[in-house]
Amino acid sequence: MSLLIIFKLVGAIALLIYGMKAMSEALQKMAGSQLRHVLGAMTTNRFTGMLTGMFVTASVQSSAATTVMTVSFVNAGLLTLAQAISVIMGANIGTTLSAWIMSAGFSFNITNFVWPAFLIGIMLIYMKRYRYIGDFLFGASFMFFALGTLNITGKEMDLAHNAALAEFFSQFDPNNFGTILAFLVIGTILTFCVQSSAALMAITMVLCTSGVLSIYPGIALVMGENIGTTITANLAAMTGNTQARRAALSHMFFNVFGVLWVLIMFFPFVNFVCSLTGVDPEANSINPVRLSFVLATFHTMFNVTNTFILIWFIPQIEHFCCWAIKPRKADEEEDFRLNYIGGNTIMKTPELSVLEAQKEIQLFAKRIQRMFGMVRELLGITDTNEFTKLYSRIEKYESISDNMEIEIAKYLNNVSDAHLSDDTKAKIRAMLREISEIESIGDSCYNIARTLNRKTAGKEDFTEKQYEHLHQMLELTDDSLTQMNVLMTGRKDSFDVNRSFNIENEINNYRTQLKNQNINDINNHEYAYEMGTMYMDIVSECEKLGDYVVNVVEARMGTRQHSA
Repeated sequence: MSLLIIFKLVGAIALLIYGMKAMSEALQKMAGSQLRHVLGAMTTNRFTGMLTGMFVTASVQSSAATTVMTVSFVNAGLLTLAQAISVIMGANIGTTLSAWIMSAGFSFNITNFVWPAFLIGIMLIYMKRYRYIGDFLFGASFMFFALGTLNITGKEMDLAHNAALAEFFSQFDPNNFGTILAFLVIGTILTFCVQSSAALMAITMVLCTSGVLSIYPGIALVMGENIGTTITANLAAMTGNTQARRAALSHMFFNVFGVLWVLIMFFPFVNFVCSLTGVDPEANSINPVRLSFVLATFHTMFNVTNTFILIWFIPQIEHFCCWAIKPRKADEEEDFRLNYIGGNTIMKTPELSVLEAQKEIQLFAKRIQRMFGMVRELLGITDTNEFTKLYSRIEKYESISDNMEIEIAKYLNNVSDAHLSDDTKAKIRAMLREISEIESIGDSCYNIARTLNRKTAGKEDFTEKQYEHLHQMLELTDDSLTQMNVLMTGRKDSFDVNRSFNIENEINNYRTQLKNQNINDINNHEYAYEMGTMYMDIVSECEKLGDYVVNVVEARMGTRQHSA
């Protein structure tokens, strides 16, 4: 029977984590784009940023989701690091709602109320129009069912009369500062291992409401949870870019600073929190419901007070994070490294993962235009050593292009395995098409470079007129790439798609004109047939490249498939 109870306890914790995750994802599917708009528009100063982070986190029930959105906006240049820090401070306040929900779950047997919610949820899921509301109800039902099960299981285990547990906790004097530090460390380690501060908060409430753990060590565990959850974020951000690591560090700085000042005045501060809930921390017997309220109240007071102290020092925190984390020295142009979607395990919500992948594709498109710029430069190089050096760089870029396509596609396929909204599924299909076409642009660039390499290895050269025509064709092609990148980094509603189509038509017409002229020039013996072939290979490759660009534009705009 004891083994069964332990399985119920562990299973309930797993169900709690799943329920909160399902709620968060359902809310983001219902209002993901609106939430991103709110984050971008309502952070004009530190206070609006803090309020935005608080309300968004309370809505999606996930501070990790808010942090991910915030970091993505910093990466995109839509938010400064200072604005991001204010949002993260607000997220710490918003996440305290979870503790109050758990406290309510320990106050009465809430499992009696979840069965109608399950029924309504499954009906809404089958009514496709309201399935995200159904998903939310299912997640909330699982969460409350888990809380009720934890409450009942804690009573069934009768932890207060468990000799082994009583003997273990009796070794610690709750009024000793060393005990507080020990439980702080235990809370930090357990949160890092479980990867969920909400799960450990639930365990802490079970221990405290069962009478096994007194109030002081229980609050020390809650403090450790605040540090443990930031370690996970910092480890995940290690593979991200500089701004992502700085934002994660600011989160850790916020919580560690809070823990330090609370430790300095631990007993007076906890006694003050207890007085707010009408609890005497020295009492031998405390109402379990009041104990759960004490933990939730402390969690809220800790984050609210910490925010009130630190919100005035956001510029100083920003300077500290910039001083502590310097930009990587590796040249992003010459090394294959995904900046946004690397091994970033902090990305827990598929709807938001798409935003990160989108920015990675923007970077991909910019790299490809840099590669084309090298090809244009290669055409004018006469020195053999310089030519070889630049040609090697273009070869490296071609390899980078192949790797980026594969890694972004893998990432998008992994994201698509999750339960996504129809809008997000359509975005992923369009993004897969975009990376395929961008990689084809890279292939065309490399093919032009290979043709120029063959020409350099031979004895003959293009005529002055051929060079003039090629430079003009490359200029047109570069214009089309510029328009593509304007679209990738800007807004679709402000983009003139006709400009891209007009450039492509110019490229096609110029290709036809040069093709006809090339036949006449060869017939007139102005240059050898071999040189005419290589010349037209470059022109034709530019025309193909223009088609690939238009395909990217159409995929991004959500229009029809382009046919060359």
